[in-house]
Amino acid sequence: MTFPLPPVIIIGAHTVGLGVIRALSALEMPRIVLSYDHADMGRASRHITTLIDCPHPENDPAAFLTFLLRLAQIYPGAMLLPASDASLAAVSRHKPELSAVYQVACTDWSITEQYIDKKRTYALAEQIGVPAPRTIVPQNEAEASAYADTVMYPCLVKPCQSHRYFEVFHRKMVRAANPAELLSAYREAAQVDLEVVLQEFIPGGDECGVNYNAYFWNGQPLAEFTAQKWRNAPPELGSPCVVQSDSVSQVLEPGRRILAALGFYGFACTEFKRDPRDGIFKLMEVNGRHNLSGRLAVECGLNFPALHYRHLMLGELPTQTSYRQGLYWIDLTRDLAYHFRRVLRGELPLKDFLQPYRRPHTFAILDYRDLRPFGKRVSGLLASALRGDRTV
Repeated sequence: MTFPLPPVIIIGAHTVGLGVIRALSALEMPRIVLSYDHADMGRASRHITTLIDCPHPENDPAAFLTFLLRLAQIYPGAMLLPASDASLAAVSRHKPELSAVYQVACTDWSITEQYIDKKRTYALAEQIGVPAPRTIVPQNEAEASAYADTVMYPCLVKPCQSHRYFEVFHRKMVRAANPAELLSAYREAAQVDLEVVLQEFIPGGDECGVNYNAYFWNGQPLAEFTAQKWRNAPPELGSPCVVQSDSVSQVLEPGRRILAALGFYGFACTEFKRDPRDGIFKLMEVNGRHNLSGRLAVECGLNFPALHYRHLMLGELPTQTSYRQGLYWIDLTRDLAYHFRRVLRGELPLKDFLQPYRRPHTFAILDYRDLRPFGKRVSGLLASALRGDRTV
């Protein structure tokens, strides 16, 4: 089959990768998907032109780099788009070599390391005056212990590099209720050489979270999109499973400021949380890749992956367009697993749980035009349940 546009190589086929695959199906180019996890539901999408197994970008970085350089002999000049933190870090570290043979869709490592390592992100936010939770970086257990004796609880023990921490512990962070829990979480991370920050806990429910999505170039936002989180999985400490498109103007200025200070370019999802104690939106993290709920912006009229491709491959600068507000994005399996249980326990009214389903919505994985990824996701969850695996 002949395509009018040059190929894109998408690295990663979990929820983020699947969203990118589907978003780019709007353009006529070969969509080459590299997958290093056979459980990824995106592997089953009908929108993939070619699916290739590849080495794990973090577990075997040398083999991963060699694989990409050899693949360039088949797809010279293709757009190389990391769709996970692990692939983002690996590609960014070796961007000079990869840029010689690909159009690489991520920032240089000098920028990437500032947002992929949270201690650097929070230090920069403090330097430029972007509000963020009070954070310290303990250099040893003695410093963690001293902090544990003075902090107000609950507080958070957060990894500096979330993707590495999640791969080991299958959670994003720990909410410590007392000094013993704080020190236990610190020691767990230290035993596997993972650095953490200790951070104040911003109160308020999941609905206090907001995403600022932007395509940045030459220090300016070319296209912006904001969305309010409604439910996380797990609640409070997890990633979003229900998000609604909305105009949240309060995050535009701090979002622009942190991206400009980073020297960021391309697409980023910057997360904030409104602190009910003072009403200020505070920086949680910067994700320098297409985000988990990326399909929401696409369905609302801002196809960021397509804008990204058209800019890098065709030289078309993105422009701001209006987008639909009030549309929900739902990660069905995770919402059912965590929040329907809350309904059964009487913690969440059924009408509140059902509200996103009764209003205009789109699903993260379920798509009647591309059903196989949802089938793969459900069968994978059933297999995990039979093995006693509690992760979702």
